Amino acid sequence: MSTTLSLPAAPETPATTAGPLAAYRRRVVDGSLAADPAQERAAARLDVLFEELRHYPGAHAARRGLRGLFGRASHAAARPRGIYLAGDVGRGKSMLMDLFFEVVPVRRKQRIHFHRFMQDVHARLHAMKRADPALADPIPPLAQAISADAMLLCFDEFQVNDITDAMILGRLFDALFERGVVVVATSNTRPDELFQGRPGRDAFKPFIATINCQMDTVSLDSARDYRRGGLRGMATWHVPADARAELRLDAAFDRLAGGAVPGPETLTVMGRPFQVPCAAGGVARFDFEALCDRPLGAGDYLALAARYPALVIDDVPRLGPDNFDVARRFVVLVDALYEQKVKLVASAADRPDRIFERGEGAGAFERTASRLEEMQSQAYLDLPHLA
Repeated sequence: MSTTLSLPAAPETPATTAGPLAAYRRRVVDGSLAADPAQERAAARLDVLFEELRHYPGAHAARRGLRGLFGRASHAAARPRGIYLAGDVGRGKSMLMDLFFEVVPVRRKQRIHFHRFMQDVHARLHAMKRADPALADPIPPLAQAISADAMLLCFDEFQVNDITDAMILGRLFDALFERGVVVVATSNTRPDELFQGRPGRDAFKPFIATINCQMDTVSLDSARDYRRGGLRGMATWHVPADARAELRLDAAFDRLAGGAVPGPETLTVMGRPFQVPCAAGGVARFDFEALCDRPLGAGDYLALAARYPALVIDDVPRLGPDNFDVARRFVVLVDALYEQKVKLVASAADRPDRIFERGEGAGAFERTASRLEEMQSQAYLDLPHLA
């Protein structure tokens, strides 16, 4: 069954004044959102799911016991199809999912960033194995515990970059769908392109088939990138790295975060944690030392660049032979950001072409300085992030 929807125009009259389509239209009328036909079509599909969930028995029950209300088979048979909102950065996917989550009449629901969900999955699997070393397969009891807490799971920024996650997801989602869980997800990557070009992708293909079987992919193909507009007209490289620059970085972070609440996050890179001290709404923020004056490598920087469309860095210093290892890491970081078209906002001791002027390695740094200059151009800022 094909699951990519080419949606007709949204109906003139919504099925209910309580649904996400009506909520979207109210925001357009009051001026808090600009009218966007692609967003309205996606809101109309979310409205259909809203109506289906109003009549879905599992949506109105309190926390289920181990056997559930009607058993696995009846829940799975009645479960509405989920929605996978796919589109480039800044098209309004998270905003639409949040509208849906706010109004959907489901008692047991959870809205969570996908990376945070996977961190919780790994922690719970570890705890279960530690509590019962003889447990042969922890996936069914984990799925039971998740489904007991949430019948509706809304994942923001669904993306798979880690082979460990890839190996878990297929069986976990099969078990969740079997228990009647409905999933809504936003992603910059269409299902058929998940984990593309990575070792082990063949073993990941059954999970892609599960998504296509159990969810409708709705392409949010708006011509306008609302998030990239947040950098239009703004300087992205601030010299010197003083209190005034810090205020400008604060303002850039807030605009790029789009009102999301900042907090720490943890990425998983080759099975180990990589701490991100501050992130929100697709933008992360680091002090330069936290990124380049510690033993991080290309894999860490690639994971960071794949996860976040924008990065804010405080206090880039002058570099030279005395801190060559730091300079080398910065080169690798900039290469990763550039290749993924991450938007960089930074404060620094000087212009890019004067960060590393003299000594061994200065010549090689010229390429990095050139990239940093290009990354400030509007042409670069208008490029989509390559997740």
